[in-house]
Amino acid sequence: MSVNGPSDDPGSRDSEAPDTGPLVSVTPWTAWVDGSCLKVEDAGQWRRPRSFDAKGPAGLLEEDGAPTRPVVSFASNDYLGLTADPEVVAAAHRALDRWGSGSGASRLVTGSRPVHAELEAALASWKECDRALVLPTGFAANLSVLSVFGGVGSHVFSDELNHASIIDGCRLGRAGVTVYPHGDLDRLDALVGRTPGRRIIVTDTVFSMDGDEADLAGLVSLAHRHGALLILDEAHAVLGPELPGGTASGRGEILRMGTLSKTLSSLGGFVAGPKRFVELLENRARPYIFTTAPTPADTAAALAALRIVRSPRGANLRARLARHVDRVARHVGRPGHRSPIIPVVIGDEADAVSASSDLLALGLWVPAIRPPTVPDGTARLRITLSSVHTDEQVDRLVSGLARLGLGRPGPSAGGDRGQRSDL
Repeated sequence: MSVNGPSDDPGSRDSEAPDTGPLVSVTPWTAWVDGSCLKVEDAGQWRRPRSFDAKGPAGLLEEDGAPTRPVVSFASNDYLGLTADPEVVAAAHRALDRWGSGSGASRLVTGSRPVHAELEAALASWKECDRALVLPTGFAANLSVLSVFGGVGSHVFSDELNHASIIDGCRLGRAGVTVYPHGDLDRLDALVGRTPGRRIIVTDTVFSMDGDEADLAGLVSLAHRHGALLILDEAHAVLGPELPGGTASGRGEILRMGTLSKTLSSLGGFVAGPKRFVELLENRARPYIFTTAPTPADTAAALAALRIVRSPRGANLRARLARHVDRVARHVGRPGHRSPIIPVVIGDEADAVSASSDLLALGLWVPAIRPPTVPDGTARLRITLSSVHTDEQVDRLVSGLARLGLGRPGPSAGGDRGQRSDL
């Protein structure tokens, strides 16, 4: 029997007919892949990357072979704009010259360079912890912590709006998992209180789709009272919230996660916490042990960015970002919102995509976020702001939103049309 499937002519294998090439066979895998792709397409959720030629928020956007168009991006997590900072870029160049383009191996083999240890010491100081560990991505950091500490005999309590990396980390570990209602500390307290064994509470401190903040004081108190390990993902916490109490001592057992790719404008992730906890990760975390170390250039860039963040210039950048956030948040009816992630919830997927396209026609790139990333009926525009956005660019964003009926035209707007009050 031919591997290409049956022929129309039973004797065709012996014929002199010209060879037209192999027939495409339909296997269980090709059928499954085609069917899976069609499901996404039929749901109107098919996506592909767009090429954005930019150094900073303004650049040229190209998609589907169409001519490039100049746009200002309000889609990046480069909150302090340090990806193009001359000090950060120069640090990466020096690391390339000294150590080359890659690390060559995992950290425990030959992959560690002096700059990795320098960055870990600086991160531990910044987060007021004993030790810090640098990993290739923030996703790998969450997988590492939750797979190591969330093993047999432990139980994880995870906020229902936690990032995908936390969800996947919970799946990778073999602990029991309870998902608690978003931000509901009373419910969490009851759940943790009646669960025996080693307990873990894990939460984003700023949630990536809504930009709202976790109650850190309440979480620290609750975890300390129950003797639970508290794991905090601070990836988006460029403007806070901060842990209460000044130092990590006396607040119970806490692991602080973060990325090098947002506030620190590079690539990688880290975990900071008590010395022995971090040492256990070095010896047990598979994403750390079996992955090539972050490149020296990325690591040096993050170290330079961290030095800026902790300097007076960093304070000025955060203050400028906070002013941008306040202006846009007020316009869309969210006074008091602090995070540079500002959602404008529209509801219907098609309407959200249409609003994003209308803004793009005005030279403003604000992505539409749709299910399954967010729950059904909560499709939205997700605005992210950077300190390097100019006042004129923020003016254009506010005007564009007003043109679509999203917020008020004035700089101190009130309620937003159709906005959910709980997001």
